[in-house]
Amino acid sequence: MNGACAFCGFISIKHMDKKIFGTLFFSIFAAVMGVGIVVPLLPIYARELGAGGMYIGLVFGAFSLSRTVFLPYFGRLSDKKGRKPFIVAGLLAYALISLLFIYTTNIHTLIFLRFVQGIASAMIMPVVMAYVGDITPEGLEGFAMGLFNMSIFFGLSIGPLIGGVIKDTMGLQSAFSSMSLLALTGFFLSLFLLPPTKTEKVMGRSQDPMSWKIILKDTGIVGLFLFRFAYTSCIGMIWGFLPVFADAEFSLPSSSIGILAMMAVFVSGVIHTPMGMLADRMNKKIMVVSGGILAAWAIFSFTWTVGFWDLFWANVLFGLGGGISMPALMALAVLKGGKTASMGTVMAMLTMAHSLGMLTGAMIAGVIMETLKLRQAFPIGSILMLTGVVLFVLCPLKEKYAPRTQP
Repeated sequence: MNGACAFCGFISIKHMDKKIFGTLFFSIFAAVMGVGIVVPLLPIYARELGAGGMYIGLVFGAFSLSRTVFLPYFGRLSDKKGRKPFIVAGLLAYALISLLFIYTTNIHTLIFLRFVQGIASAMIMPVVMAYVGDITPEGLEGFAMGLFNMSIFFGLSIGPLIGGVIKDTMGLQSAFSSMSLLALTGFFLSLFLLPPTKTEKVMGRSQDPMSWKIILKDTGIVGLFLFRFAYTSCIGMIWGFLPVFADAEFSLPSSSIGILAMMAVFVSGVIHTPMGMLADRMNKKIMVVSGGILAAWAIFSFTWTVGFWDLFWANVLFGLGGGISMPALMALAVLKGGKTASMGTVMAMLTMAHSLGMLTGAMIAGVIMETLKLRQAFPIGSILMLTGVVLFVLCPLKEKYAPRTQP
């Protein structure tokens, strides 16, 4: 199937696999769109509660910290117990926690709720991505992950735009209610449409997942981890502080800030599927490096922005960089997960890199905002991104793998 049309390959997936894929796609799209509605508004909300740069960083850092701690546990457990229970429980928890944001009256409560929300997130994303990896036909890893990631990127891109409009017209509390309703939609889709756990085709469930010791010594996985960490450090800076930057320096309205927050993820989402198809046909490592270099240049370009349109095009470039690199990176992760019978564990590692990156990026930007000027955080983000590219290149990684283990 390596030489076949990727779209035709997708159509040839068994009916149940297409049903699972569609359920996961729309469940995560709904949940992530709800998150996208609120997350870009959180820095402004935190500042209204009296938070400075460090506390704004903690609002994002608390989420990333708790998710990082619990990711290995839930990812590993899903390799042994199945995927559905964690997905359903995580989405329900997301919906309930979202409602509690409405009653938040101080920054400490906001930070605590974000910490608990991070635990719920640890039950969702790596397990969902592992599930997609389980049902992906061999040779279509890039296409499948690129197509699925559209649900995440489109949810995150549409969410901020809707969130800005909701805040301007109905207030922030309505945005929190929307996040809860959308997470609840994902919960019901997964509860009723995903097959029972006993019928899941979890890679390697008949054998024990590869030990942590071996996984942590795998230079290929380490390289994927470091690149993802560097990339999401830049995302942490942009998501955590671009709204504050745009508001403080250019006095942009919430709707314009929503557009800015939307652009990078929207552009990345649009090109994910074609870039995933391309990753199935060419050297994935080259694509990862090319996208990383473009992302590094994009975040550096925030340094000399003077208004809305400069911020707009910097976000577009950053989205292009991610759209080129991420499908290839995730395809390599699927190959690794299948080879090691540890799909959930490998996806948890990459999601952990995402969480640590978001935490690091937000905290770095927060410190710089308190001590220097926020604008000076962006060159540091560029250096982090280039460092991730170099370390990825230096980590040996083979693209020829043994056939993925089917249960």
